[in-house]
Amino acid sequence: MFLGLRRPLLRHLGDYAAANAWAKTDGKGLAKQSFAILPKIAEIDAIVLPERQRRLREAHPELVFARWNGGTALPSKHTPEGLAARRGHLGRRGFDDLDLWLEKLQRSGAKPDDLYDACALAAAASEAMQGHARRVKCPETRDARGLRMDIWF
Repeated sequence: MFLGLRRPLLRHLGDYAAANAWAKTDGKGLAKQSFAILPKIAEIDAIVLPERQRRLREAHPELVFARWNGGTALPSKHTPEGLAARRGHLGRRGFDDLDLWLEKLQRSGAKPDDLYDACALAAAASEAMQGHARRVKCPETRDARGLRMDIWF
């Protein structure tokens, strides 16, 4: 299970041991991959303000793929079937250069599922700009900074 990154972790940007220790008190430990992206999360966190949430939205690629799949989750992205299903959905939405992009990603550390997730989020952003955004239905909740706790797909 992936435990989401929480804002208090941003206090530990340069210290994996401290970040991991805090994460363990709040759930389970912090993966090094998650720790590595904390500086980028901090950059985004600094610019997302309540008044900017009309244009800046948090999204989740698995929800995008499930929407495209008629509301049903796809097989795990860590299986050949899951990767093929994601690639098929992306191909139907105009992502026809995936082989070229995958070739360029070699030796970068990124995996095919990373590319597919990024493409799904780009497509969802484009759909949102055309008025086709969807939000997970739940009671409105705001965090300590006044940000709506929304997930779009």
